[in-house]
Amino acid sequence: MSITITVFLPLVLVVIMFSLGLGLALDDFARLGRYPKAFAVGLTVQFVLLPSIAYVVVLAFGLAPDLALGLMILSLCPGGPTANLMTRYSRGDVALSISLNGISSLAAVATLPLFATYFVNRFLGAEAPEIDVTSLGLSMFALTAIPVVTGMLVRRYAPALAGIIDLPIRKLCVLLLVAIVSGALLVNWSIFVSTMPILGPSIVALVVGLLAGALALAALAGLEPAQMTAISIDAGIQNAAIGITVGALIAGPDAVVPVYSVPAGVYGVMMYFIVLPFMFWRRSLVRPAAVPV
Repeated sequence: MSITITVFLPLVLVVIMFSLGLGLALDDFARLGRYPKAFAVGLTVQFVLLPSIAYVVVLAFGLAPDLALGLMILSLCPGGPTANLMTRYSRGDVALSISLNGISSLAAVATLPLFATYFVNRFLGAEAPEIDVTSLGLSMFALTAIPVVTGMLVRRYAPALAGIIDLPIRKLCVLLLVAIVSGALLVNWSIFVSTMPILGPSIVALVVGLLAGALALAALAGLEPAQMTAISIDAGIQNAAIGITVGALIAGPDAVVPVYSVPAGVYGVMMYFIVLPFMFWRRSLVRPAAVPV
């Protein structure tokens, strides 16, 4: 039984989700009622557009079944915590980004296990490992929802403590994310190298498709530029830590870091190279005074 699967990956994910919770307040969820159209678009992008584009990319590039599964698992994950920071630098709607991130992270506790099970059977067929949806859902709840809620409670009832630990934990999260992404790639290095000619372009296509698709959908809905920016970045920046961990949970405790986790690991690196230029472009379109409060 690998200590990587049973201890390290879950611990990293708990810390990352706790950090997300420290940045959330109940008012972030109350914005759902105040800005229903923006939230409807954002959630549609996250839960409908994202997996749809990923599925098209998987078929278009003819990815091998295990890599296809890994990419679909990633598409079911919520936005990554760094999306909030990148939205801020882009002069986007940070409040919307934070709220979307929190809501999608909690909603993924239910949606990810169900759809991941479907894609496991869809791509692996007879070779698919047996998955207990309830067990996977409970694992997701323990590793994501509980740490998020705990972080929110610390912020609500111990604001001084939250203020002290917020920045150090965020810095720690960056280091931990680098560690698990690097680990996922190093353990599967030969697979990573051999699949990059196809996996690399497919991930580039996915990120570009997500940014463009989210921006177009938000524009069609008549959202403000700052809201369009927040929704687009939240789509492009996915929580690679969850993708890697779920891939490992599906593979079972005897695995080290499975092939299913490789697409999430590669995405966790490549997404920044594509989203950063997008971020600077969006920033150049908005004057500082126009940033929503």
